[in-house]
Amino acid sequence: MLDKRLEMCAELVDGSGIVCDVGTDHAYLAAELIKSGKCEKVIAADINEGPLEAAAKTVEKYGISDKITLILSDGLENVPLDNVSDVVIAGMGGETIAGIIENVDIDKCDFESIRWILQPMTKPEYLRKKLYEFGLKITTEKIAQDGDKMYVIMCAEYNEDFRCLTECDSLFGFFEDNDTLGQKYRKKEAERLEKVGESLEKAGKVYEATHYKALAYKLENDYKEHDINEIYAYLNELYPFNTQEKWDNSGIIVDNYKMTCTGVLLALDITNRVVSEADNKLADLIISHHPVIFDPIKRLSFRSPVYNLAQRNIAAICMHTNLDKSQNGTNGVILRKLSERFEFEHEPEIFEDCGNGTGFGFVCELKEEIDTPDFAAVLKEIFGCQTLRYNKNGRYRIKRFAFCSGSGGSMFREAVERGCHAYITGDIKHDVWIDADWYYFHLFDCGHFHTENLVLEELRYVLEKKFPQLDVEISERSTDPCEYI
Repeated sequence: MLDKRLEMCAELVDGSGIVCDVGTDHAYLAAELIKSGKCEKVIAADINEGPLEAAAKTVEKYGISDKITLILSDGLENVPLDNVSDVVIAGMGGETIAGIIENVDIDKCDFESIRWILQPMTKPEYLRKKLYEFGLKITTEKIAQDGDKMYVIMCAEYNEDFRCLTECDSLFGFFEDNDTLGQKYRKKEAERLEKVGESLEKAGKVYEATHYKALAYKLENDYKEHDINEIYAYLNELYPFNTQEKWDNSGIIVDNYKMTCTGVLLALDITNRVVSEADNKLADLIISHHPVIFDPIKRLSFRSPVYNLAQRNIAAICMHTNLDKSQNGTNGVILRKLSERFEFEHEPEIFEDCGNGTGFGFVCELKEEIDTPDFAAVLKEIFGCQTLRYNKNGRYRIKRFAFCSGSGGSMFREAVERGCHAYITGDIKHDVWIDADWYYFHLFDCGHFHTENLVLEELRYVLEKKFPQLDVEISERSTDPCEYI
């Protein structure tokens, strides 16, 4: 009666209570669970009346009407979950399955006691990630092979120890080490990701291509533990720490016990929320732009991110002005983004030259002038900022401009002296706006966060290129600390 994927779903059912079959179609699974003696009662639900009519015929055929209840329901909306031990959702997309679970009213059921047997037809990686966000964990994952098709089937249960999955974790799955079909599935996924990477590479999208190829490599070769000092040495080659400003505090700021890592979280700032995310994703190292320790610590509070890093055994490398000064650092990323949108008259020059090819920002000259509002719209798109400020008084058209990431408002007079018509930075103070008006000079405040957060993609790129077996994730909590109304 059942195909191989539904057979495996039936095998995973505990049956200690009522079983609910969502999207029951012909109720074949429900009927098999009753006939085999796996459980005593099943709720068979479907969103459409047609499948329920077909299910009613199956129930009548086997004479099990007293053991199977048919319910018309969108997901679990109309299904009473009292005494339900297992919910089976098979044959739907991963996003749809996640949506059904997310919509469960946990106040009206014993959510913690339900086992979820799930068979996504698409996007199993999305479903895995969402399950962990819902406070569940995957206790069993298997592959059912039917001909040349491979179906992912998983069982998820309530997890007392909250955890989140990285992108790579969600692709990896939770197959047993000796599961040959699971290994075969991973190899197939690795080949798919490798092809995606090759397509992106042909399209000139090098950063995205490197990311997908690194994911593919990990799927085939697993994660590898790396020495943090080795990672630091590599970053020092790219962004020499001895170029930092005297007042800065870049370097290895916090150790962990072994000084090794398999997972890295990238963030602009190390906040308690970022530390919590790293802990939940099992990252042993956070690499940030802003130093987690700037001034000497005279008292260590348990509310401090430094305290939380040490308590959770997470190391921290911070790269501030050495990253800003590097040709391929914070300002280098901005230059690359601008060069993708504009043609320059000649090679951009370093704005504030610090010697040895390092410096803060760049001066650029466009091949063709651009209207100021159009220029502002492009900047807003590049930096992804919700709001962008520029002053009312200034040239209507812009050709030559300078930029510096972060908080560089005090440097605007240098941009004037360099013959620029505009200057892009963040955190511009009121008196600077007034002075710029006097010079009839345009300032563009794109925000401190947005002019620097772009560098995280660059850091992921260089790390994945060098260490493809390192799980590198950009923090989901590295966000603008401000709300805008």
